[in-house]
Amino acid sequence: MNLAIIGCGYVGLVTGACLAEHGHQVICVDQDEPRIAALRQGQVPIFEPGLSELIVRNVAHGRISFSTDLAAAVRASQIVFIAVGTPSRPQDGLADLSFVYAAAESIGAAIHSFTVVVNKSTVPIGTGDAVEAILAKKAKPESFAVVSNPEFLREGDAIADFMHPDRVVIGADDERARDLMAQVYAPMQLAQGRLVFMHRRSAEITKYAANAFLVTKISFINEFADLCEKTGANVEDVARGIGLDSRIGPKFLNVGPGYGGSCFPKDTSALVRSSQAAGAPLRIVEAVIDINERRKHNMALRIAQAAGGDLKGKSVALLGLAFKANTDDMRGAPALSIVEALQALGAQIRAYDPASMEQARALMPDLTYCDDAWSCLAGADVAAILTEWSEFRALDPIGIKQAMRQPVLVDLRNIYEPSMMRAAGLVYSSVGRP
Repeated sequence: MNLAIIGCGYVGLVTGACLAEHGHQVICVDQDEPRIAALRQGQVPIFEPGLSELIVRNVAHGRISFSTDLAAAVRASQIVFIAVGTPSRPQDGLADLSFVYAAAESIGAAIHSFTVVVNKSTVPIGTGDAVEAILAKKAKPESFAVVSNPEFLREGDAIADFMHPDRVVIGADDERARDLMAQVYAPMQLAQGRLVFMHRRSAEITKYAANAFLVTKISFINEFADLCEKTGANVEDVARGIGLDSRIGPKFLNVGPGYGGSCFPKDTSALVRSSQAAGAPLRIVEAVIDINERRKHNMALRIAQAAGGDLKGKSVALLGLAFKANTDDMRGAPALSIVEALQALGAQIRAYDPASMEQARALMPDLTYCDDAWSCLAGADVAAILTEWSEFRALDPIGIKQAMRQPVLVDLRNIYEPSMMRAAGLVYSSVGRP
């Protein structure tokens, strides 16, 4: 099938590359001319394991191309995916849909035969109706159908998530659109029941509900970590004990400094505002957002306490800045709030991350950035693990102690075994473990 992807960001590139891998003819469109030029040269602007190789291979096979000409891409395609950004509006936390609406206007002006327009971006309930109305101003109602097809991609695992999904949700109220969307995903040979059709608004809510449930699990286990510390229990045992219950499951029960990323913070904020406007406030999600914000501040205090309570003039080494491993994404990263709180306490911060240094520098230019973990640790009074990168797991504990001025290590991701670290002479603390 001939497909167009509007937006060459994270979701657009992963979607386009994976659909091309399944044999579709894909045109990815973006207004950013330097980005399109770079993509044509095989230079992928985001860090996602496996994505660059996938794009290069499909460019070579002629299945994926990149363009700034939206109208031509729409005219050449049966299905057009809108995969533009929907950031939070600073004034009220609602999703900024201006990019979605602008794309819809341009698509409507270019439609010349029946076209399925798919919202791949995460959008509030009812956005499909608004897109439909915009298209109707430019194109005949019988010449298009609007579908919701939310993404459920984990950064760092996006290729596997797309290629082997738990489910593909399609919100379509038009029979022709349902048939064409089924053809899009037919090459994936999904097991029965994995291709889930529903009404468009239900699909929009499904995306928000999934993210809200996952952040609730994260905040749930983080609060129990605090309880475990107060009572001498081990949160990892607790997480294992409840995660083996098939009704609960083990995923998203790893403790840490709070959730972040491109989706969870903005989507929960938009969901809360939308639910309030609809007269059905989601009190649980409101509480989860508050818990997450407080947790990041409390993690900074934990680092300060480990260093004796006074950070003025002390050197703090931060290992990891991205919100999770295997991504360079700094959006909503707990590190941003933790750094701000540590600086307010007078800390001098050194930092290293294997992938997100460029993004971090743009957001926190006043830190000292190091070339590797060892140069970051050198002479530090206290070190903290903020991101669970595999290379940090391989650091020699004795080497850590020798590199630091004071051998104090705060492991906010529980990547080390406490007994091993203490045996090496480190003053070691972790989260939710005795």
